[in-house]
Amino acid sequence: MRYGLPAALLVLLGSLLRASAVIAAEAQPVTPQPPARLSPLTAAQLMQILDETVDWYRTLGIQQQNATQPSDLLLLYANRQTADEVVRLAFQIARANAELLSSEASSAPATGAAADRSPQALQQKEQSTAQRGDDIQKEMDSVRRALATAPARARSDLNAKLLELQGELAMVKAQKNLLDTMSQFVYENDAQRANVSALKARIDAIAATIPAASATTAATPLAAAAPGGSSTTAAAPAATTSGNAAAPRTLGLWELFAASLNLSQKLTNIEAVDQRTQALQETFRKIRTAPNEELQRLSVRSDQLATAADSANGTALKGLRDQFDTLAWLFTQTSAIAIPLSKVSVLLSQYRDNLDKWRTSVKRQYHEVLAVLRRRLAILLGALAAVMVGSELWRRAVLKYVREPRHRNQLLLIRRIVTWMLVLLILSLTFITHLSSFATFAGLLTAGLAVAMQSVLVSLVGYFILIGKYGLRVGDRVQVGNVTGEVIDLGLIRMHLLELTSQEPRGPTGRVVAIANSIVFQSSGGLFRQIPGVNFTWHELTVTLPAGSDYVALKNRLLARVTAIVDEFRGEIVRQAQTIRDTTSLPASTDVTPQVQLQFSPAGVEAKVRYPVPLNRTAEVDERVSQELHQLTQRSASAAAT
Repeated sequence: MRYGLPAALLVLLGSLLRASAVIAAEAQPVTPQPPARLSPLTAAQLMQILDETVDWYRTLGIQQQNATQPSDLLLLYANRQTADEVVRLAFQIARANAELLSSEASSAPATGAAADRSPQALQQKEQSTAQRGDDIQKEMDSVRRALATAPARARSDLNAKLLELQGELAMVKAQKNLLDTMSQFVYENDAQRANVSALKARIDAIAATIPAASATTAATPLAAAAPGGSSTTAAAPAATTSGNAAAPRTLGLWELFAASLNLSQKLTNIEAVDQRTQALQETFRKIRTAPNEELQRLSVRSDQLATAADSANGTALKGLRDQFDTLAWLFTQTSAIAIPLSKVSVLLSQYRDNLDKWRTSVKRQYHEVLAVLRRRLAILLGALAAVMVGSELWRRAVLKYVREPRHRNQLLLIRRIVTWMLVLLILSLTFITHLSSFATFAGLLTAGLAVAMQSVLVSLVGYFILIGKYGLRVGDRVQVGNVTGEVIDLGLIRMHLLELTSQEPRGPTGRVVAIANSIVFQSSGGLFRQIPGVNFTWHELTVTLPAGSDYVALKNRLLARVTAIVDEFRGEIVRQAQTIRDTTSLPASTDVTPQVQLQFSPAGVEAKVRYPVPLNRTAEVDERVSQELHQLTQRSASAAAT
C-alpha cells in the first residue's frame, strides 16, 4: 500500500501518539486508593465512650466511702490503679481515632457543586494559575531577549507583545491573590476540619478534669498487687474507726443494727458499681469489632500489594511503595485503637474480679453480723420473758400468801420497781458496747439527775419512809404543820390530804392539800399521826371550883360523872391501848380511866380533868363532859352560898 505525503504524516503521528501513551502509562505511578472511611469510630461514638468512661471512673468515690476495713482498702487501691489505666487508655483511643478523623477530613474529595469551592479544587486552581504566571514570565523574558537583537522594523511588534504579556501577567497575579484568599477562608471554615478540631478540643477539655487521663505514665494495674510502699497519690484514705471494724461479738445491739444496715447498703453500692462496669465493658466490646475488621482489611490489602509487587517494573514499584506507606500509617493508627481496646477489656475483667472479691467479703461480714444479731435478739427476748414470768410469779405469791393489805401493797410496789430496774438493766447491757463506757455514762447521768432532781429524789425516798412500820395509810388522820386532814392518796412523790377544820367538831373544809413526801426530812415541818389501829386521843379541861366548897367531894363527883360518860366507849379504848403497847413493844399502861387533879392558882382552886375520847365522837363527848362539869360547879356554888 502506498500513501501520499499527508497520509504518511498522519500515520506517523498516530504511531507517535500511541507510543507516548504507552510510555506515559508506564511512567505514571500507581496512586494509593484510600478507603472510603479511615477512622473505625465516629465522633459520636468517641464522645459516648469518653462520657461513659468518665462517669464510671467517678464510681471510685462511692467505693472510697464504703472502704472502711483494711481488706476493703487493698481492693480499693487495686481498683483505683486499674481505673486510672482504663481512663488513660480510653483517651489514648480517642486521640488516635481523632487523628484518623483529621486525615479523613483532609483527604475527603468534594462532590457536586461544592467540588469547585473545596480546598483541594482551590489549591489546584491556585497551582495552575501560578504555573501560568511562570509561563508568561518566561515568555516575557524571551521577548525581551529578542527585542535586544531585533531589527528596528520588528521592535514595534515585540514591544506590543511585551505590553500584552505584562497585562496578562497582572491579571494572573490578581487571580492568584483571589484564589489565595478564598483558599485560606475555605480552609479555615471547612465543616469537617472544624468538627475534628472541636472534637480534639473537647477531648482535651474532658482530659483536663481527670488527672489520670493527663498523666504521661501510669502504674500497670495488671500488677495491682503492687508493692505497698508505692507513692501514688491515689491511695485510698485511712480506714475509719467505726463500728464495722469491730468484731460483731463485741458490738451492742444498736451497733449491730447499724452495722447490718451499713453492710447491706455497701452490698447495694458494690452491685451498682459492678453493673456500671459491666455496661462499660459491653460498650468497649461492641466497638472493638470495627478496628479489628479494619486491621484485617488492611492486612488483605497489603497481601494484594505484595502480590502485585512481584510482577511490577521499576516505575510501578514506586507507586506500590506509596501505597505501602499509606497502609503502614493506617495500620499503625488503627492498631493504636485496637490494642488499647484489648487492654481495656482485660483491665475491666480484673476490675470486676476485684469487685466480686469485695462483694464476697462483705457478704460474709453481713451474714456474721446477722447471726450475732439474731442471737442477741433471742437472748434479749428470753431475758425479758424470764423477768416478766418472775414478776408474775411474785405477784401471784404475794396475792396468795400475804393477807395484810398494807404489806401486800408494799410488796407489789417493790415488785414493780424491781421489774422495771431489771428491764432497764437488760436493755442497757444489750444495747451498749463496753461496760466501762456505760459505767462512766451512768455515773455522769446519775450525778446530773441527783443535782437536777434533788427534791424529787428526796420525795421518792420519803415515800418509802412514810409506808414503813408506822407509816401512813389511806384514811389516816394526820397533822402537817398547821394543816390537819385525812389521807386520801399516797403517791411516790406526794400525798393528798382532805383538809379538816381546825376547831371541833372537825369536818371537811372542801379543800385537798398536796404535800411533798420530803416533809419527813424537814425538822420544822412536823408530821403527826395516830399509831396504826389507834383511834382515840386524850382531852383536858380546866374548871375553877367555887370558893368555900368541899373540894375533895367535888373532885370525886366530877371523876364519877366523867367516868360514867367514858365507860360507854371503854372497851374499844382499852383494846386500842393494848394495841399501842403491842406495837411499840413498850411497857405502856393500858389504864384509860379518866383523871381529875386539883391545883391552886391565883383565881382559886382549879380542877384539871383529863379523859380519853374516840376521834370520831370527840365533839359529842366534849359537850357531855362540859355539861356535867357545869352542872356540878353550879350546884356546888349554890350549896356554898347557902
